[in-house]
Amino acid sequence: RAVSASYMIPQPLWKSSYRLLFGEKGEATLEGWAIVDNTTGDDWTNVHLTVVSGRPVSFISRLYEPFYVQRTTADVNNAWAQAPVVYDAALLNTPSAGLTMTEQMGLASKTARSGVGAGSGAGHGYGAGAGGGTSGSSLHVSTQARELGDLFEYRFADLVTIRKNESAMLPFLQQKVAARKLLIFSTAASEFPRNAVEIGNTTGKTLDGGPITVFDGNAYAGEALMETVKAGDKRLVSYAVDLGTRVATKLDSSSDLVREIHVRRGVLTVRTAQRETKTYTIHNVDAKAKTLIVEHAIRQGCRLTSTQPSETTASAYRFEVKLRPQGTEKLPVTEERLMDQTVALTNTSSDFLSAYIQNKDLDEAARKQLERIGGEKRLIAENDAAIQRADQEINSLVQDQERIRQNILTLNQVSGQQEQVQNYARRLSAQETELASLRDRQAERKQKKAALEAELNKLIEAMEF
Repeated sequence: RAVSASYMIPQPLWKSSYRLLFGEKGEATLEGWAIVDNTTGDDWTNVHLTVVSGRPVSFISRLYEPFYVQRTTADVNNAWAQAPVVYDAALLNTPSAGLTMTEQMGLASKTARSGVGAGSGAGHGYGAGAGGGTSGSSLHVSTQARELGDLFEYRFADLVTIRKNESAMLPFLQQKVAARKLLIFSTAASEFPRNAVEIGNTTGKTLDGGPITVFDGNAYAGEALMETVKAGDKRLVSYAVDLGTRVATKLDSSSDLVREIHVRRGVLTVRTAQRETKTYTIHNVDAKAKTLIVEHAIRQGCRLTSTQPSETTASAYRFEVKLRPQGTEKLPVTEERLMDQTVALTNTSSDFLSAYIQNKDLDEAARKQLERIGGEKRLIAENDAAIQRADQEINSLVQDQERIRQNILTLNQVSGQQEQVQNYARRLSAQETELASLRDRQAERKQKKAALEAELNKLIEAMEF
């Protein structure tokens, strides 16, 4: 935001400051001042002054200074003054009960023709009196506003004089705007929402960002910060904490729900959804109706399944809630988090597949295909169990034979033990016959396993749904 003068080369920044004044009938007037600092070392005497609003990229990098890790400041939590909050612009809007932006722009044009606005001379708006209230304003606004490429320019019609190292506060705007009082709740750090106003820029001009002092009903109401607002856009600004409204939050979650099951090229893909519901319970203590905007943070990977928001910003959903006098309202916001799980069918068990076979969302054709796969896997599992049991029997017989051979070798060295040696020999022969039979059956089972696995792979390759 630069300041230009006819003979000046340096271009210092200028600052904007506003007053938002609500009248007794609810109408709102926005007054703006440009705060200009003369830091050039020369007096500006009777110069043509123009202030330009924009945001070109420019910075200073401290390359020669060392950097140090700074310690944070930690204080006891006391009742400090509330810091201002700057709210994001809406990306998606849902029509509300108020005036549309087209209607608001028409109202602004009608207001401008009636003599209130930039370049209309002494306006009849509101100004801050000695007691902080509002009275007839003697503010004289004489500027010409126009688009300047991607920037916006306010050119002061009257000549300006600012001595070196001094500042001037020059009015550049006095115009009625579309404004709606409401509350906004955007964090669970405090149970109290903030008093706020939704300002629609119906001036037809770019409003440069800056602080706003709010006066309501001839009294100071609070202060706010506002980003630059282009013509036709709108912003939420909060200026005070509303102690007459309390908000409590509660989070409930449900178990995973299977939504989709797909099989392709032997890979099973299961999409599940986990539901979470955050309930905002709002209690209005005051004996007057209110409108509350609840900002619910957008979370990556989650989507709304319940009430649709009235607006969506880059970081939050905005829900509008009407509060009855001394009433309590609940706002449940339900979201789903979708998760995909993939697994190769060859690495699954029949018990794993049975959970998805019983899913009610699976069509009959897919269910039969999975049942065949599950059946084949059960046969393979039974055959593997038989092979394992036979291996255990074979190992037991081999160990027993080794023990018998050791006994025979020992008894051969002792006289009178020939009969016992013959008994061990007959027993060893019987075990050899049993061992040969077990190994034959084991070979058959391994052949059967190879056939079952080949059939399973054939089924898996052909399956797709």
